[in-house]
Amino acid sequence: MNLHEELILHDCPYCGGAGLLEEEQGWCWYAMCLDCGAQTAQIEYKKPEDRAEAARSAARLWNFGKIMRSGIGD
Repeated sequence: MNLHEELILHDCPYCGGAGLLEEEQGWCWYAMCLDCGAQTAQIEYKKPEDRAEAARSAARLWNFGKIMRSGIGD
């Protein structure tokens, strides 16, 4: 199963840029904007069988607009 093909991300609610779903070295997923760097919280998983649900949760957060954005100088 290719999660990147299965999960659709909306455009960034801050700048309208493209969203990207990223996995961090086998322990969490998050979504981020390729243009402004806004991102969701990291959704951790401990077991391989929980990997897909963590990716779905990160995508849901992104699509609901539950994201963080660093300000200038952060």
